[in-house]
Amino acid sequence: MSIYTQLQELGITLPPVATPAAAYVPFVQTGKLVFVSGNIARKDGAAWVGQLGKNISVEEGKAAARGCAISLMAALHAACAENGGDLNSVKRIVKVMSLVNSTPDFTEQHIVTNGCSELLGQVFGARGAHARSAFGVAQIPQGACVEIELIAELE
Repeated sequence: MSIYTQLQELGITLPPVATPAAAYVPFVQTGKLVFVSGNIARKDGAAWVGQLGKNISVEEGKAAARGCAISLMAALHAACAENGGDLNSVKRIVKVMSLVNSTPDFTEQHIVTNGCSELLGQVFGARGAHARSAFGVAQIPQGACVEIELIAELE
């Protein structure tokens, strides 16, 4: 099944690629690998501000991580398009790294990050299974609750 058919069935429309907030680019390709810069969680067009363990629930954090996955796929789509391809040319999602803005006693960063990982699995199937790291951090740019980056391999 086409990745775009799967996105449509899930009711997902890819947004425009996020404009970098500092001195970096949305993605870099070297060989067959695409490194997608971290995308922060957004809600109603602005940074989804908050801290897990304080004022953001685990379920809200999962939704924020899912939103990050959608933004990451938009950037990955743009990277594929630069080579004349599209998301169907993704051979594998290699790695996801998640930063979760959380209190020192919050220990469910891995559950929050599942919001991203589960969606990548739904969209890419077996190609979406990936290595992963999930970290709790004291703060994320703009006060966002979650930031996630991704590495993918293209055909």
